[in-house]
Amino acid sequence: LLTSGTAIAKEKAVVTLSNLAYNNDENKVTIAEAGAISPLVNLLTSGTAVVKEKAAGALRNLAVKNDENKAFIAEAGAIPPLVNLL
Repeated sequence: LLTSGTAIAKEKAVVTLSNLAYNNDENKVTIAEAGAISPLVNLLTSGTAVVKEKAAGALRNLAVKNDENKAFIAEAGAIPPLVNLL
């Protein structure tokens, strides 16, 4: 759903991943290993304004207290689009 489907479906998928990652170290690892970081980064530039905001929040939740995910997020090119959202 992160790479196809309607804007509403993408938004719901992003929110679900964000909620699963919130304060759950095991889920953060599982989500990253499932390959969700790159699609979330892509949504920072290709999604609706709401999806971009929610994708940024999901990436935040994945990065909190997880240095490996921070590196994956940076390597996936998230920093320039995040700066553009400011």
